[in-house]
Amino acid sequence: MNANVHRQLNRRKRRILRRIENQPGVEGHQPMMTASNIHYEISDRTRAIAPGGIGAIHLLAQKLGLVRDIDENLHLLKRHLPYHESDHVLNIAYNLLSGGSRLEHLEVRRNDEVYLDALGAQRIPDPTTAGDFCRRFTEGDIEQLMDLFNESRLRAWKQQPDAFFDEAFIDADGTIAPSDGWCKQGVDLSYKGVWGYHPLVASLANTAAPSFLVNRSGNRPSDEHAGVYLDKAGALCRRAGFKKITYRGDTDFTQTKRLDRWDQEGVRFIFGIDAMANLKDLAGRLPDLQYSELERPPRYMIKTVPRQVPERHKERIVSQRQFDTLKLLGEEIAEFEYRPVACKTTYRVIVLRKKLIVEKGQLWLFEPDRYVFYITNDWTTPASETVFLANDRCDRENLIAQQKRGVKALAMPVGDLVSNWAYMVMASLAWSLKAWSALVLPEAGRWAEKYRAAKRSLLRMEFSTYCVAMIQVPCQIVRTAGRTIYRLLSWNPWQGVFLRLVERLHGRRLC
Repeated sequence: MNANVHRQLNRRKRRILRRIENQPGVEGHQPMMTASNIHYEISDRTRAIAPGGIGAIHLLAQKLGLVRDIDENLHLLKRHLPYHESDHVLNIAYNLLSGGSRLEHLEVRRNDEVYLDALGAQRIPDPTTAGDFCRRFTEGDIEQLMDLFNESRLRAWKQQPDAFFDEAFIDADGTIAPSDGWCKQGVDLSYKGVWGYHPLVASLANTAAPSFLVNRSGNRPSDEHAGVYLDKAGALCRRAGFKKITYRGDTDFTQTKRLDRWDQEGVRFIFGIDAMANLKDLAGRLPDLQYSELERPPRYMIKTVPRQVPERHKERIVSQRQFDTLKLLGEEIAEFEYRPVACKTTYRVIVLRKKLIVEKGQLWLFEPDRYVFYITNDWTTPASETVFLANDRCDRENLIAQQKRGVKALAMPVGDLVSNWAYMVMASLAWSLKAWSALVLPEAGRWAEKYRAAKRSLLRMEFSTYCVAMIQVPCQIVRTAGRTIYRLLSWNPWQGVFLRLVERLHGRRLC
């Protein structure tokens, strides 16, 4: 950014730091919030919007070629009166980024004249029109839309340094999307006893973003279609230039019929495998000398003085009432060779033996050992590191939680399975745009380490926090001389990163 903008940012930062600095002084005799006699007026000339960051997001979608790709390749409308396919797709994603969480919130956006001017739109689709657009999709159209999103994803990945392409970690998992509707086609009773749908999520752990989302009926097994979409995600990563590819999944995603082919293709896999009787028998017959203690690294490093550990009130209540509590005494690992029935090749199975006790008040009752098994074609990585790699897959729970409660992509607001699938894919674009805005940020120059840390924080940021920091930025909208100017009206600590993103998007083409 230019020197003048840099000085303005520093001036605003100094002003707010002076105000929030905790300085000793005389005791105050009244509350800090003293505003009174508050009045509201309607501005005649100054026009502003709260989600001022939406302009940068729209610029990102244009620079990555997403708008062009959708209009050229997705044909759902016979005539464009007045909307194009990209208007509908972006309308749903922008609504979620701007603070909406339901289709009905589109009505607020379309009645905001300044919001329309900020996007250069005469009008945008209303909620019923958006729902009708979702119902136009077939399964093939949704697959094509995901492929179009992935073309933009490739262009965002292309901006990354060489180290980014060392290895791709592709995770697959299913989740239950509850629905209380009585008339929604495709809902069914899940294994949890909850009515709803059972979406499949295939994601790249490197960027914490879903590459493929598949809607399924609520009673379908978790691994249905998983092999197909793992293959598609792997092909996408090969196109991107990743040197190595690793598939990960829990026991429902072992895919034993595909392991031999993946092994021949050079794909590494680490899957959980069910603790079947034959595996437990093999683990139980291993000599104790073959087991070694598993030492897990600390979850985080204390950067300041250690704090006093607070009292564990829940643990005290459980002990007083003599509830049964399962406690872990230790973990041990070993390994052996094993060939699944559906395979012709023998693979490495790592067994994690958990030493457990049942605590009831002051009484300890020892439990039989429990076993957790992992199957992999990686014979060189130490067993402990393989277990940690498999456990890293648990971060996909955070991604799914963000899709559910942050983005609200799994709200299932339409009437049937396919149209809800279409909405889910279009809504998830909001999360992908968040990830892409982080990925295209430059990290070179004098402050490379600082820029790299900010980029990493933005990539891992929760959706609601991202919207507050980067999108909910009040801006005055001025349209003059063929330009739409977003004039920032306030400051927050992420404004420097935001302006570097805008500067990057005004630079050379990203596609």
